[in-house]
Amino acid sequence: MQLNKSPSFYFSILLVLFTFTLSGCNSSSSDDTSSDVTVDDSSSDDTSDDSSDDGYDDESDEEDSDVEVTEYSTSNSIGLILNSADAQNGYTLFGGQRFSTTYLIDNCGEMVQSWSSDYSTMSSYLLENGNLLHTGRLQSAENSEFLRAGGDSGRVEIINEQDELQWYYEFNSDTQFMHHDVEYIESTGTVLVMVWKKHSAAEAEAVGYSGNHALWSEQIIELDPTVEDTENAIVWQWDSWDHIVQDEDLTIDNYGVISENPQLIDVNFTGLDVEYEADPIHMNAVTYNEELDQIMINTRNYSEFWIIDHSTSTAEAASHSGGSRGKGGDLLYRWGNPQAYDMGDADDQKLFLQHDAYWIDDDYVEGGQVMIFNNQPNYYGNSDYSSINVVDTQVSDAGDYTLNDDGTYGPDDFTWTYVADDPTDFYATNISGAQRLDNGNTIIDEGTTGTFFEVTYEGDVVWKYVTPVDETGVLTQGDTPGSNFTFRINKYPKDYIGLSYYSLSPSGAIENGSDYSCELFD
Repeated sequence: MQLNKSPSFYFSILLVLFTFTLSGCNSSSSDDTSSDVTVDDSSSDDTSDDSSDDGYDDESDEEDSDVEVTEYSTSNSIGLILNSADAQNGYTLFGGQRFSTTYLIDNCGEMVQSWSSDYSTMSSYLLENGNLLHTGRLQSAENSEFLRAGGDSGRVEIINEQDELQWYYEFNSDTQFMHHDVEYIESTGTVLVMVWKKHSAAEAEAVGYSGNHALWSEQIIELDPTVEDTENAIVWQWDSWDHIVQDEDLTIDNYGVISENPQLIDVNFTGLDVEYEADPIHMNAVTYNEELDQIMINTRNYSEFWIIDHSTSTAEAASHSGGSRGKGGDLLYRWGNPQAYDMGDADDQKLFLQHDAYWIDDDYVEGGQVMIFNNQPNYYGNSDYSSINVVDTQVSDAGDYTLNDDGTYGPDDFTWTYVADDPTDFYATNISGAQRLDNGNTIIDEGTTGTFFEVTYEGDVVWKYVTPVDETGVLTQGDTPGSNFTFRINKYPKDYIGLSYYSLSPSGAIENGSDYSCELFD
């Protein structure tokens, strides 16, 4: 059968061949590249219906050259997954619980600085003077019990910009052990550390504890790194042991009605999921508010965060009076689970085994409020997911907090909440943290998977990265990480003064074998 073909048919064939040739000339020489570039073509006009289009439209060529790249997305298994123009341009700092190097990366996932240590870490912070404040996880403890509760460290270090150990301090004895988090007070150059202190079963019974075993209290100890003598380096301290209440033995001085004493800690309260019976409080974060001169501490097992006065002397901190607020070392404020002071019920609990409670920078969106990584908000439900929440403590300008008429601390609910579109897509049973950024975004550390991602205020994911290091060392692209746990990360804006001590020259991806395209956005 003979087919009659119009001239337009031959023209179409030629046009297809011509287009195929052009696409072949413009193909990437790296066929195995793992990145896709998404372009914003919303300004392009569809001219396919114009019968006079001959493929050589000068106006169309001009439009093609002006397309704007707004996102770099890769198919990587580790390292950079996504970088977009809506992400905060800055540098992300992270270390690991199973590896000893601390890394600083840019938004393209390239390493710009690293610090070495003999110890893996829980928390690391880049200070304004360019030094790295770094917790060190000792491989053994004088009292091995302290390694059973989770979050053990034992040591804090300062490493300078030449990657040299400048200072360290250890709490590692039969009765004391440093753990989890640290905080640097820029105005004084001192360091707050968290310390477990063991009390014998007899000592615990003497203060009304009914558990019939040894008990750890929580200490916040302030150290001066400029003082060489170990004992004199301690310049201030607070101990939860001095602020307990119990309602089981009225012959003991600390007897009281729990609900009438929210400023005190119920020594017999049984929290959720206590991993080690001697550690009922299990603090995992400490942060300082210089304007208020107050300290916030996060207690996982009580599912609360607490605020105490730092303006006290050590003697006042052990009492119930003194300091700017006149309450000594008693709790000024607590929030998350009013059942911990015998108020409310399960419906009133808002926090569940949470981590990383801290004050948002005053100049940021919801500045002065508290952000928390709420690990298990559906603890009593049928599905596991995590959330990021913001709470307004409603503190007065003078630094005071007010009880509601019902005897609980407000507010009744969160200011802001992030959950994934499918909530179960975002879940970390423990560790982890979040940080509000100066553009209103929030960077999140899903610590159990070593995954960092940044979301806009509306909840859109605009940056994502997977830690490419685990207990075996630096991984190769395509590997599945093992224990790449990251307890805490921090992101710093480009103009952060502590970055000025470093060249910040990109040296490539941390992991081996990566090949992807990415550029930094302004």
